Amino acid sequence: MKRDYYEVLGVGKSADKDEIKKAYRKLALKYHPDKNPDNKEAEEHFKEVNEAYEVLSNDDKRRRYDQFGHAGVGSSAASGGAGAYGPGGYADINDIFSAFSDMFGGGGGGGRTRGGGSPFGGFEDVFGGGFSGGGRRGRSTGIQGSDLKIRLKLTLEEIAKGVEKTLKIKKQVACTECNGTGSKSGKTETCQTCHGTGEVRQASKTMFGQFVNIAACPTCGGEGQVVKDRCTSCYGEGIKQGEVTVKITVPAGVQDGNYLTLRGQGNAGPRGGAAGDLIVIIEEKPHERFKRNGDDVIYDLAVGFPDLVLGTKIDVPTLDGTLKLTIPAGTQPNTMLRIAGKGIGHLKGGGTGDQYVRVNVFVPKDLSGKEKEQLKELRKSPNITPVPGDHENEKSIFEKAKDLFT
Repeated sequence: MKRDYYEVLGVGKSADKDEIKKAYRKLALKYHPDKNPDNKEAEEHFKEVNEAYEVLSNDDKRRRYDQFGHAGVGSSAASGGAGAYGPGGYADINDIFSAFSDMFGGGGGGGRTRGGGSPFGGFEDVFGGGFSGGGRRGRSTGIQGSDLKIRLKLTLEEIAKGVEKTLKIKKQVACTECNGTGSKSGKTETCQTCHGTGEVRQASKTMFGQFVNIAACPTCGGEGQVVKDRCTSCYGEGIKQGEVTVKITVPAGVQDGNYLTLRGQGNAGPRGGAAGDLIVIIEEKPHERFKRNGDDVIYDLAVGFPDLVLGTKIDVPTLDGTLKLTIPAGTQPNTMLRIAGKGIGHLKGGGTGDQYVRVNVFVPKDLSGKEKEQLKELRKSPNITPVPGDHENEKSIFEKAKDLFT
Protein backbone atom coordinates (compact mmCIF):
# COMPACT_ATOMS: atom_id res chain seq x y z
CA MET A 1 0.00 0.00 0.00
CA LYS A 2 1.25 3.45 -0.89
CA ARG A 3 2.28 5.74 1.90
CA ASP A 4 0.57 9.06 2.45
CA TYR A 5 2.32 11.74 0.35
CA TYR A 6 2.52 14.16 3.29
CA GLU A 7 4.15 11.40 5.34
CA VAL A 8 6.63 10.71 2.53
CA LEU A 9 7.83 14.33 2.54
CA GLY A 10 7.58 14.66 6.31
CA VAL A 11 5.26 17.68 6.27
CA GLY A 12 1.84 18.42 7.70
CA LYS A 13 -1.32 18.76 5.62
CA SER A 14 -1.32 22.51 6.19
CA ALA A 15 2.22 22.92 4.79
CA ASP A 16 2.63 25.67 2.20
CA LYS A 17 4.50 25.33 -1.10
CA ASP A 18 7.79 26.59 0.33
CA GLU A 19 7.74 23.97 3.09
CA ILE A 20 6.91 21.23 0.57
CA LYS A 21 9.68 22.38 -1.76
CA LYS A 22 12.30 22.47 1.00
CA ALA A 23 11.30 19.02 2.25
CA TYR A 24 11.50 17.64 -1.30
CA ARG A 25 14.95 19.10 -1.95
CA LYS A 26 16.33 17.67 1.27
CA LEU A 27 15.01 14.16 0.60
CA ALA A 28 15.82 14.23 -3.12
CA LEU A 29 19.45 15.01 -2.38
CA LYS A 30 19.56 12.33 0.29
CA TYR A 31 18.17 9.51 -1.88
CA HIS A 32 19.36 10.54 -5.34
CA PRO A 33 20.78 7.51 -7.25
CA ASP A 34 23.93 9.48 -8.12
CA LYS A 35 24.73 9.62 -4.43
CA ASN A 36 23.55 6.04 -3.79
CA PRO A 37 24.83 3.92 -6.71
CA ASP A 38 23.47 0.36 -6.89
CA ASN A 39 21.21 1.05 -3.92
CA LYS A 40 17.75 -0.11 -4.97
CA GLU A 41 16.16 0.92 -1.69
CA ALA A 42 17.43 4.52 -2.03
CA GLU A 43 16.23 4.61 -5.64
CA GLU A 44 12.75 3.52 -4.58
CA HIS A 45 12.71 6.18 -1.87
CA PHE A 46 13.77 8.76 -4.45
CA LYS A 47 10.96 7.78 -6.80
CA GLU A 48 8.48 7.89 -3.92
CA VAL A 49 9.68 11.38 -2.96
CA ASN A 50 9.37 12.62 -6.56
CA GLU A 51 5.90 11.16 -6.86
CA ALA A 52 4.75 12.86 -3.65
CA TYR A 53 6.25 16.18 -4.69
CA GLU A 54 4.68 16.10 -8.15
CA VAL A 55 1.23 15.85 -6.56
CA LEU A 56 1.62 18.17 -3.57
CA SER A 57 3.37 20.94 -5.53
CA ASN A 58 0.47 21.12 -7.99
CA ASP A 59 -2.57 22.96 -6.61
CA ASP A 60 -5.12 20.99 -8.63
CA LYS A 61 -3.57 17.58 -7.96
CA ARG A 62 -3.15 18.40 -4.29
CA ARG A 63 -6.81 19.40 -4.00
CA ARG A 64 -7.92 16.13 -5.61
CA TYR A 65 -5.52 14.12 -3.47
CA ASP A 66 -6.77 15.78 -0.27
CA GLN A 67 -10.35 14.96 -1.27
CA PHE A 68 -10.03 11.47 -2.78
CA GLY A 69 -6.59 10.19 -1.75
CA HIS A 70 -4.40 8.30 -4.22
CA ALA A 71 -7.43 7.51 -6.36
CA GLY A 72 -7.95 11.21 -7.02
CA VAL A 73 -4.62 11.71 -8.80
CA GLY A 74 -4.89 8.73 -11.16
CA SER A 75 -2.00 6.91 -12.76
CA SER A 76 0.10 9.95 -13.72
CA ALA A 77 1.38 10.30 -10.17
CA ALA A 78 1.83 6.58 -9.82
CA SER A 79 4.15 6.51 -12.80
CA GLY A 80 6.12 9.47 -11.57
CA GLY A 81 4.67 11.94 -14.09
CA ALA A 82 6.28 13.42 -17.14
CA GLY A 83 8.33 15.94 -15.20
CA ALA A 84 9.46 13.78 -12.31
CA TYR A 85 12.25 11.88 -14.03
CA GLY A 86 14.79 12.58 -16.72
CA PRO A 87 16.77 10.19 -18.87
CA GLY A 88 17.60 7.10 -16.90
CA GLY A 89 14.46 7.32 -14.81
CA TYR A 90 15.27 10.17 -12.43
CA ALA A 91 15.96 13.90 -12.30
CA ASP A 92 19.48 15.25 -12.82
CA ILE A 93 21.05 15.92 -9.44
CA ASN A 94 22.51 19.16 -10.84
CA ASP A 95 18.97 20.51 -11.23
CA ILE A 96 18.33 19.80 -7.58
CA PHE A 97 21.56 21.56 -6.53
CA SER A 98 20.84 24.53 -8.77
CA ALA A 99 17.41 24.92 -7.23
CA PHE A 100 19.08 25.74 -3.91
CA SER A 101 19.73 29.25 -5.21
CA ASP A 102 16.09 30.00 -4.35
CA MET A 103 16.78 29.34 -0.69
CA PHE A 104 19.61 31.91 -0.56
CA GLY A 105 18.05 34.73 -2.57
CA GLY A 106 19.10 33.60 -6.06
CA GLY A 107 17.00 32.85 -9.10
CA GLY A 108 15.37 36.29 -9.31
CA GLY A 109 12.19 37.53 -7.68
CA GLY A 110 12.08 39.34 -4.36
CA GLY A 111 10.53 37.50 -1.47
CA ARG A 112 8.99 39.38 1.42
CA THR A 113 9.15 38.84 5.12
CA ARG A 114 6.29 39.68 7.46
CA GLY A 115 6.19 40.37 11.04
CA GLY A 116 3.23 40.47 12.90
CA GLY A 117 1.24 38.39 15.08
CA SER A 118 -1.33 40.74 16.17
CA PRO A 119 -2.21 42.96 13.29
CA PHE A 120 0.84 44.87 14.46
CA GLY A 121 3.47 42.83 14.92
CA GLY A 122 2.39 42.77 15.28
CA PHE A 123 4.54 42.33 12.93
CA GLU A 124 2.49 41.40 11.84
CA ASP A 125 2.04 40.28 11.42
CA VAL A 126 3.73 43.37 13.37
CA PHE A 127 2.95 44.76 13.56
CA GLY A 128 6.03 43.60 12.17
CA GLY A 129 8.42 42.28 10.40
CA GLY A 130 10.41 43.75 7.78
CA PHE A 131 9.38 45.15 4.50
CA SER A 132 10.90 44.87 1.07
CA GLY A 133 9.39 46.14 -2.09
CA GLY A 134 10.67 43.54 -4.54
CA GLY A 135 8.15 42.01 -6.90
CA ARG A 136 7.64 38.27 -7.15
CA ARG A 137 7.96 36.80 -10.55
CA GLY A 138 5.20 34.83 -12.17
CA ARG A 139 4.67 33.39 -15.64
CA SER A 140 2.26 34.86 -18.13
CA THR A 141 0.60 36.87 -15.35
CA GLY A 142 3.00 39.79 -14.96
CA ILE A 143 5.30 40.64 -12.09
CA GLN A 144 3.78 41.24 -8.69
CA GLY A 145 3.70 44.89 -7.69
CA SER A 146 5.89 46.21 -4.92
CA ASP A 147 4.74 46.86 -1.38
CA LEU A 148 3.93 50.43 -0.44
CA LYS A 149 4.77 51.90 2.97
CA ILE A 150 3.06 54.92 4.51
CA ARG A 151 3.19 56.46 7.98
CA LEU A 152 -0.01 57.33 9.82
CA LYS A 153 0.19 59.80 12.70
CA LEU A 154 -2.43 59.35 15.43
CA THR A 155 -3.31 61.27 18.57
CA LEU A 156 -3.56 59.54 21.92
CA GLU A 157 -7.33 60.12 21.85
CA GLU A 158 -7.58 58.25 18.52
CA ILE A 159 -5.43 55.41 19.81
CA ALA A 160 -7.50 55.11 22.99
CA LYS A 161 -10.75 54.35 21.16
CA GLY A 162 -9.61 53.21 17.71
CA VAL A 163 -10.27 55.21 14.57
CA GLU A 164 -11.14 54.91 10.89
CA LYS A 165 -9.09 57.03 8.50
CA THR A 166 -9.69 57.83 4.85
CA LEU A 167 -6.42 58.54 3.06
CA LYS A 168 -5.44 59.57 -0.43
CA ILE A 169 -2.43 57.58 -1.58
CA LYS A 170 -0.27 58.02 -4.65
CA LYS A 171 0.76 54.69 -6.11
CA GLN A 172 1.10 52.66 -9.31
CA VAL A 173 -2.30 51.72 -10.71
CA ALA A 174 -3.35 49.62 -13.71
CA CYS A 175 -3.39 51.55 -16.99
CA THR A 176 -6.99 52.20 -18.04
CA GLU A 177 -6.11 52.42 -21.74
CA CYS A 178 -4.94 48.82 -22.01
CA ASN A 179 -6.60 47.41 -18.86
CA GLY A 180 -3.20 46.79 -17.35
CA THR A 181 -1.98 44.43 -20.09
CA GLY A 182 0.56 46.81 -21.61
CA SER A 183 -0.76 45.91 -25.07
CA LYS A 184 -3.07 47.94 -27.31
CA SER A 185 -4.88 44.77 -28.36
CA GLY A 186 -4.62 43.17 -24.94
CA LYS A 187 -2.65 40.25 -26.39
CA THR A 188 0.81 38.91 -25.63
CA GLU A 189 3.10 36.41 -27.35
CA THR A 190 5.24 33.62 -25.98
CA CYS A 191 8.82 34.77 -25.44
CA GLN A 192 11.07 33.14 -28.03
CA THR A 193 14.13 33.33 -25.79
CA CYS A 194 12.79 31.25 -22.91
CA HIS A 195 9.83 29.66 -24.78
CA GLY A 196 7.41 30.82 -22.11
CA THR A 197 9.27 29.45 -19.07
CA GLY A 198 10.47 32.86 -17.88
CA GLU A 199 13.89 31.35 -17.14
CA VAL A 200 17.17 30.83 -18.92
CA ARG A 201 19.68 28.20 -17.84
CA GLN A 202 23.41 28.23 -18.26
CA ALA A 203 25.40 25.08 -17.51
CA SER A 204 29.00 25.22 -16.32
CA LYS A 205 31.40 22.43 -15.55
CA THR A 206 33.61 22.51 -12.46
CA MET A 207 35.83 20.03 -10.69
CA PHE A 208 32.79 19.11 -8.59
CA GLY A 209 30.63 18.37 -11.59
CA GLN A 210 28.15 20.26 -13.72
CA PHE A 211 26.21 23.13 -12.23
CA VAL A 212 23.24 24.87 -13.79
CA ASN A 213 22.61 28.56 -13.16
CA ILE A 214 18.96 29.61 -13.47
CA ALA A 215 18.16 33.28 -14.05
CA ALA A 216 15.20 35.38 -15.15
CA CYS A 217 14.90 35.65 -18.91
CA PRO A 218 16.44 38.98 -20.02
CA THR A 219 13.99 39.34 -22.91
CA CYS A 220 10.68 39.04 -21.04
CA GLY A 221 11.91 39.81 -17.53
CA GLY A 222 10.82 36.39 -16.29
CA GLU A 223 7.19 36.68 -17.40
CA GLY A 224 7.35 34.18 -20.25
CA GLN A 225 5.32 36.56 -22.44
CA VAL A 226 6.24 39.63 -24.47
CA VAL A 227 4.13 42.54 -25.67
CA LYS A 228 4.36 43.38 -29.36
CA ASP A 229 1.91 46.26 -29.84
CA ARG A 230 2.84 48.29 -26.79
CA CYS A 231 0.31 50.66 -25.24
CA THR A 232 1.39 54.25 -25.90
CA SER A 233 -0.14 55.49 -22.65
CA CYS A 234 1.90 53.31 -20.30
CA TYR A 235 4.70 52.38 -22.76
CA GLY A 236 3.86 48.70 -22.46
CA GLU A 237 4.23 48.54 -18.67
CA GLY A 238 0.53 48.22 -17.92
CA ILE A 239 0.83 50.59 -14.94
CA LYS A 240 0.80 54.34 -14.42
CA GLN A 241 1.19 56.72 -11.50
CA GLY A 242 -2.19 57.43 -9.95
CA GLU A 243 -4.03 58.31 -6.76
CA VAL A 244 -6.52 56.21 -4.83
CA THR A 245 -8.62 56.63 -1.69
CA VAL A 246 -8.17 53.97 0.97
CA LYS A 247 -10.12 53.47 4.21
CA ILE A 248 -8.02 52.23 7.11
CA THR A 249 -9.53 50.95 10.36
CA VAL A 250 -7.08 51.19 13.25
CA PRO A 251 -8.01 49.26 16.41
CA ALA A 252 -7.61 50.73 19.88
CA GLY A 253 -4.34 50.16 21.73
CA VAL A 254 -1.81 50.39 18.91
CA GLN A 255 1.63 51.74 19.71
CA ASP A 256 4.29 53.72 17.93
CA GLY A 257 5.99 51.44 15.39
CA ASN A 258 3.10 48.97 15.05
CA TYR A 259 1.90 48.41 11.50
CA LEU A 260 -1.14 47.25 9.57
CA THR A 261 -0.89 45.19 6.38
CA LEU A 262 -3.58 45.74 3.75
CA ARG A 263 -3.26 42.86 1.27
CA GLY A 264 -3.39 43.82 -2.39
CA GLN A 265 -3.57 47.56 -1.71
CA GLY A 266 0.02 48.32 -2.74
CA ASN A 267 1.45 49.15 -6.14
CA ALA A 268 -0.17 47.38 -9.09
CA GLY A 269 1.98 44.82 -10.88
CA PRO A 270 3.18 45.43 -14.46
CA ARG A 271 1.15 43.83 -17.24
CA GLY A 272 -1.57 42.31 -15.10
CA GLY A 273 0.59 41.26 -12.18
CA ALA A 274 -1.01 41.10 -8.76
CA ALA A 275 -0.77 44.19 -6.58
CA GLY A 276 1.59 44.34 -3.64
CA ASP A 277 0.55 45.16 -0.08
CA LEU A 278 0.04 48.47 1.67
CA ILE A 279 1.99 48.71 4.91
CA VAL A 280 0.62 51.34 7.31
CA ILE A 281 3.13 52.21 10.04
CA ILE A 282 1.69 53.85 13.15
CA GLU A 283 3.24 56.99 14.58
CA GLU A 284 1.98 58.23 17.95
CA LYS A 285 1.88 62.00 18.36
CA PRO A 286 3.26 63.35 21.66
CA HIS A 287 0.47 64.58 23.93
CA GLU A 288 0.69 67.94 25.67
CA ARG A 289 -1.09 66.72 28.82
CA PHE A 290 -0.78 62.96 29.15
CA LYS A 291 2.08 60.50 29.31
CA ARG A 292 1.45 56.95 28.17
CA ASN A 293 2.45 53.91 30.21
CA GLY A 294 1.30 50.84 28.28
CA ASP A 295 -2.48 51.11 28.21
CA ASP A 296 -2.53 53.52 31.17
CA VAL A 297 -2.11 57.29 30.99
CA ILE A 298 -0.59 59.61 33.58
CA TYR A 299 -1.65 63.19 34.20
CA ASP A 300 0.35 65.56 36.44
CA LEU A 301 -1.86 67.78 38.60
CA ALA A 302 -0.56 70.73 40.63
CA VAL A 303 -2.64 71.39 43.76
CA GLY A 304 -2.27 74.22 46.25
CA PHE A 305 -0.96 73.43 49.74
CA PRO A 306 -4.24 74.32 51.53
CA ASP A 307 -6.21 71.97 49.23
CA LEU A 308 -3.79 69.12 49.90
CA VAL A 309 -4.16 69.66 53.63
CA LEU A 310 -7.92 70.17 53.75
CA GLY A 311 -8.98 68.10 50.73
CA THR A 312 -10.97 69.32 47.75
CA LYS A 313 -12.67 68.39 44.49
CA ILE A 314 -11.15 69.51 41.22
CA ASP A 315 -11.88 69.11 37.49
CA VAL A 316 -9.27 67.01 35.70
CA PRO A 317 -9.06 66.24 31.96
CA THR A 318 -9.30 62.70 30.58
CA LEU A 319 -8.99 61.34 27.05
CA ASP A 320 -12.76 61.70 26.58
CA GLY A 321 -13.70 64.79 28.59
CA THR A 322 -13.34 66.11 32.14
CA LEU A 323 -14.51 64.76 35.49
CA LYS A 324 -14.49 65.73 39.16
CA LEU A 325 -11.66 64.16 41.14
CA THR A 326 -11.68 64.08 44.94
CA ILE A 327 -8.38 65.02 46.58
CA PRO A 328 -8.50 63.46 50.06
CA ALA A 329 -7.43 65.58 53.03
CA GLY A 330 -3.77 65.13 53.92
CA THR A 331 -2.75 63.96 50.42
CA GLN A 332 1.04 63.82 50.14
CA PRO A 333 3.06 65.09 47.17
CA ASN A 334 3.62 62.54 44.37
CA THR A 335 0.52 60.58 45.37
CA MET A 336 -1.01 58.68 42.41
CA LEU A 337 -4.82 58.74 42.31
CA ARG A 338 -6.41 56.13 40.02
CA ILE A 339 -9.38 56.74 37.72
CA ALA A 340 -10.49 53.29 36.51
CA GLY A 341 -11.29 52.72 32.85
CA LYS A 342 -10.14 56.10 31.58
CA GLY A 343 -7.03 54.87 29.82
CA ILE A 344 -6.44 53.21 26.43
CA GLY A 345 -8.38 50.28 25.00
CA HIS A 346 -6.53 46.95 25.03
CA LEU A 347 -5.31 45.83 21.63
CA LYS A 348 -5.78 42.18 22.57
CA GLY A 349 -9.03 41.45 24.35
CA GLY A 350 -11.63 43.78 25.81
CA GLY A 351 -11.39 46.39 28.50
CA THR A 352 -9.34 49.55 28.86
CA GLY A 353 -6.46 50.82 30.92
CA ASP A 354 -6.70 53.41 33.69
CA GLN A 355 -5.77 57.03 34.16
CA TYR A 356 -3.46 57.98 37.02
CA VAL A 357 -3.36 61.50 38.40
CA ARG A 358 -0.03 62.35 40.00
CA VAL A 359 -0.63 65.04 42.63
CA ASN A 360 2.10 67.60 43.21
CA VAL A 361 2.31 70.74 45.34
CA PHE A 362 1.81 74.06 43.62
CA VAL A 363 4.43 76.51 44.90
CA PRO A 364 3.55 80.16 44.14
CA LYS A 365 6.28 82.57 43.08
CA ASP A 366 4.47 85.88 43.55
CA LEU A 367 2.89 86.64 46.93
CA SER A 368 1.48 89.81 48.44
CA GLY A 369 2.88 91.20 51.66
CA LYS A 370 -0.16 90.04 53.57
CA GLU A 371 0.15 86.49 52.22
CA LYS A 372 3.81 86.37 53.19
CA GLU A 373 2.96 87.46 56.75
CA GLN A 374 0.29 84.78 56.98
CA LEU A 375 2.77 82.12 55.87
CA LYS A 376 5.32 83.31 58.39
CA GLU A 377 2.75 82.86 61.14
CA LEU A 378 1.82 79.37 59.86
CA ARG A 379 5.49 78.40 59.74
CA LYS A 380 5.70 78.80 63.51
CA SER A 381 3.14 76.00 63.99
CA PRO A 382 4.62 72.51 64.68
CA ASN A 383 1.80 71.04 62.56
CA ILE A 384 3.00 72.96 59.51
CA THR A 385 6.79 72.77 59.81
CA PRO A 386 8.36 69.32 60.51
CA VAL A 387 10.29 69.01 63.78
CA PRO A 388 14.05 68.67 63.15
CA GLY A 389 15.07 65.02 63.42
CA ASP A 390 11.52 63.77 62.77
CA HIS A 391 11.88 61.61 59.66
CA GLU A 392 8.34 60.20 59.61
CA ASN A 393 7.05 62.77 57.14
CA GLU A 394 10.17 62.43 54.94
CA LYS A 395 9.78 58.65 55.02
CA SER A 396 6.14 58.92 53.96
CA ILE A 397 7.06 61.06 50.98
CA PHE A 398 9.90 58.70 50.04
CA GLU A 399 7.65 55.64 50.18
CA LYS A 400 5.05 57.26 47.94
CA ALA A 401 7.69 58.32 45.45
CA LYS A 402 9.11 54.78 45.45
CA ASP A 403 5.65 53.37 44.57
CA LEU A 404 5.76 55.26 41.29
CA PHE A 405 8.61 53.09 40.08
CA THR A 406 7.48 49.67 41.33
